[in-house]
Amino acid sequence: METTFILNLSYLIGVLTFVFGLRLLGSPDTARKGNMLAAFGMTFSVLVTLFIPMDDAPNNYLWIFTGLMIGGLIGWRTAIKVKMTDMPQLVSILNGLGGACAALLATTELLPYFQGTLEMSNVQLAIGIFALLIGLVSFSGSLLAYGKLQGLIKDSQVKLPKHGIINLVMLFTVLGLGIVLSFFSGPSTMFFIFIGITLIYGFSFVAPIGGADMPVVISLLNSMTGLSAAAAGFIYQSQLMIVGGILVGAAGTILTILMCQAMNRSLLNVIIGGFGSAGGAAIGSDSDGKTAKTISVTDMAIQLFYSQSVVFVPGYGLAVAQAQKTVKELEDLLDKNGVDVKYAIHPVAGRMPGHMNVLLAEANVPYPKLLDMDEANDILPNTDVVVVVGANDVVNPAAEDSPGSSIYGMPVLQVWKAKNVIVLKRSMSPGYAGIQNPLFFNDKTKMLFGDAKHTLSELTKEVKTL
Repeated sequence: METTFILNLSYLIGVLTFVFGLRLLGSPDTARKGNMLAAFGMTFSVLVTLFIPMDDAPNNYLWIFTGLMIGGLIGWRTAIKVKMTDMPQLVSILNGLGGACAALLATTELLPYFQGTLEMSNVQLAIGIFALLIGLVSFSGSLLAYGKLQGLIKDSQVKLPKHGIINLVMLFTVLGLGIVLSFFSGPSTMFFIFIGITLIYGFSFVAPIGGADMPVVISLLNSMTGLSAAAAGFIYQSQLMIVGGILVGAAGTILTILMCQAMNRSLLNVIIGGFGSAGGAAIGSDSDGKTAKTISVTDMAIQLFYSQSVVFVPGYGLAVAQAQKTVKELEDLLDKNGVDVKYAIHPVAGRMPGHMNVLLAEANVPYPKLLDMDEANDILPNTDVVVVVGANDVVNPAAEDSPGSSIYGMPVLQVWKAKNVIVLKRSMSPGYAGIQNPLFFNDKTKMLFGDAKHTLSELTKEVKTL
């Protein structure tokens, strides 16, 4: 009785740290504290579980701590070495491994039943099958998402004709087998067939979705992993797993909805691959023969140096070029000259929510300088110069004035309302929406082509001479 009380109390403490940690993650200046708080709660609960085991639990400490050490070392080494541009891939892999763990737990419990050595109720079977299904889909789907984001797999290599219909057939097959196994039982062979088809379905589910939409899919798969963990918690009657899984599932679902809203797209549109593929374009021109105006590094440096206010708009190009520290150096020089420098952050800039915030935090950009979309749009009309670094669709005015555009209705940063706009870009190629950006040909806009880090470095050198 005393042991059960101590375990439940430790789980309550763990759950509270999860809740408060998740709350702190809602703001960039408290996110690190929230992450550490939740990590402490999980570590505390795990240690209490290990050292105050139930009477009938085997004390396999050698196996447990060996696994903890190996996994901890791999995780620590990976976190140290991963590039910020590869963070979405890391999230995808970790999410997939979480789904695999839940699926493995469910398999461990279900296999003896289908081998005839264990009795289970239909409710227990249904919960186990649910955990197995969701965990396997999350695992194989996350692996494919990683492959796409890493550039190892192209959409054309895995997408089939009528892929949506194929996925529907596979989904109904998996659900049908799951119902049969849950309520009518079956041989172990059918159980293994169910596992195989579910793994294939998880892969096929992600296959038709474009690589640029992988962040939304990763968030959705993350919520599925949370649900599978919660289901596994019901199997083991672990309150910590149940509540933790529900929190992950709810947070992932909310994040998925917010990302879809930020792109003005439904989740169904994302899943079936709503955006076209991006194509290239000649530097300095669009399909209508318009020509974009360019600016030299020297002229841009002078314009920035003598401005009263400057807003940087970071995008994925900034992350690819690893130019965040160079931007911060340029910001420091402008600050010393009395220029008010801010950063406008779009919700889906980069390859995952918060990607730009993390990049700029890595460069020690103060949190008060980071403005969300609504705050930024309020000050843009009075801004002297907006510098767009590697962003495209999130600053496209077609979202507001072109009803026929695929991004029409998508909330965007209204940079064209500023007094001057300078776009740092490698070329005139469109973003992942596959459409050209009229901003590039706006009378207020000038283009500076080249690698963002090199260009910003040259700008910094020029500003130092002024």
